[in-house]
Amino acid sequence: MQTMTRRAAIIGALSTLSGCTAITSLNSAAAPLDTYDLRPAAGSKSGGRRSRTLLVARPQASAALATDRIMIKPDAVSITYLPDARWVDELPAVLQSLLIRSISETGRIAYVGRSDAGPIPDKALLVRIDAFEVNALGNGTFDVTVDLDLTMINDSTQRVVASRRFSKTVQVGSDQVTEIVGAFQTVLNDLLPAMSDWAIART
Repeated sequence: MQTMTRRAAIIGALSTLSGCTAITSLNSAAAPLDTYDLRPAAGSKSGGRRSRTLLVARPQASAALATDRIMIKPDAVSITYLPDARWVDELPAVLQSLLIRSISETGRIAYVGRSDAGPIPDKALLVRIDAFEVNALGNGTFDVTVDLDLTMINDSTQRVVASRRFSKTVQVGSDQVTEIVGAFQTVLNDLLPAMSDWAIART
């Protein structure tokens, strides 16, 4: 994978692209972008295995986030995307897969899968993506923010069992795409185990 060009590439993109500038799949096909994936991070593997089933719904997100592009916010009201990079899939699908794999890898629950497949669940996990972005702070500095809201419901009664927000921000050490993606992974290495443990405890 190629890293993006120097800071001029980002600053140039921020100055010329304002508002929501999502690139369609057709445009992406015409101009291939470097593709980046993220890894699961399992919660605690200690504790007994539960004979329970959990389905994870596809996360809800705004139109600006429900894309395979990596969002960057040059200021509080403007949105654009890194010009030479994309996620391996649309962000909601990426996060759904990460949560399923992170929970499953603990070995503490009988079955966890997507809400559109699998057995009748005991519980369902709803996820809302409020932030998954790079923020330009000025003076050539950036940070990465992930902000997710999780709600566990009883599938048979549709009663809300519990809700919790998981959020973290880290500063990016470089303006290169590999560093930015690495910062997202660092955030998820913290959040995914915590979300996995929280979800298993309420299944």
